[in-house]
Amino acid sequence: MPFLTPDDYLSSVLVIEPRELYDRGFRVVLLDVDNTLVSRETKVLSPEVIAWISKLKKQGLKLCLVSNNWHKTVFKYAAELGIPIVYKAMKPMPFAFIRGAKKAGIIRGEKVVVVGDQIVTDVCGAHLFGAYAILVRPLAVKDLWYTLLFRKLEGWLLKDVKPRK
Repeated sequence: MPFLTPDDYLSSVLVIEPRELYDRGFRVVLLDVDNTLVSRETKVLSPEVIAWISKLKKQGLKLCLVSNNWHKTVFKYAAELGIPIVYKAMKPMPFAFIRGAKKAGIIRGEKVVVVGDQIVTDVCGAHLFGAYAILVRPLAVKDLWYTLLFRKLEGWLLKDVKPRK
């Protein structure tokens, strides 16, 4: 199941080193929002995530949020971070990632990495788009009922896998 297998699995976005992404040739980072950057429990961008986003930008990486969410909170996060957003993305459909890459300002041939907390939406979508997929552990256990169903599948797929850092 290569489309459902992340290229990397990490404990949090905060352990992703911007310099390492850049050195590996990535120039565009497409980011999920809910339970990747913002906990569904607190619904607040942490100072650590804001600082991490700033490091990505300083490294010269182009960013875009890609979210299936359409509520006003995702627009607030995008504004607070100063990042464009694709909302109602319908992930894992690849056109959301195409739009996200364009909004980030991709130049033909640049390498893209997608970072998210769900295999079915983020990892599968990244692979359908042709991008590198980094799966991170969700920030909270609280989630939408249908996402919790997907989490059962993820648990089975990741039963013997631990985050690298």
